[in-house]
Amino acid sequence: MPSTAAFQIPGEDLAAQIEAISPDSVTASGDTEVWMVPGRLPEVMAGLKTAGFEMLIGVTGVDYVGYFEVVYHLLSLSQNRRAVIKVRCGEGRVDPAVPSIMEIWRGAELQEREVYDLMGIRFEGRDEMKRIFLWEGFEGHPHRKDFL
Repeated sequence: MPSTAAFQIPGEDLAAQIEAISPDSVTASGDTEVWMVPGRLPEVMAGLKTAGFEMLIGVTGVDYVGYFEVVYHLLSLSQNRRAVIKVRCGEGRVDPAVPSIMEIWRGAELQEREVYDLMGIRFEGRDEMKRIFLWEGFEGHPHRKDFL
């Protein structure tokens, strides 16, 4: 019986596709993922959506102690492919931020708010960036490694 799992696009192939959309956007690639320049995120994501990645599966924040990263999982139903894109949120731990992709995938709205609420990563270009789980006025972001 054939597998119904989507094929993970190799990082090198995804990097080439991203570079065709927006040259000099890729900073590195691995076996199954690509790291890119944060400022080009909306342009690249719009291009990938046009290229057939119809679905945003997930937006996740990662705390690496020295810096934060946002990970995007995309799915192309028409091509049966998955893609993983990672963006480093600047240097250090002070005021991490990346551009919002909510205008490209409306489903990013709640996911970006969750990452903001629990990790403190801001998504620039949004009208409102308010907590989704915790109350306004809550001190800190509980999924950070330095949260006490």
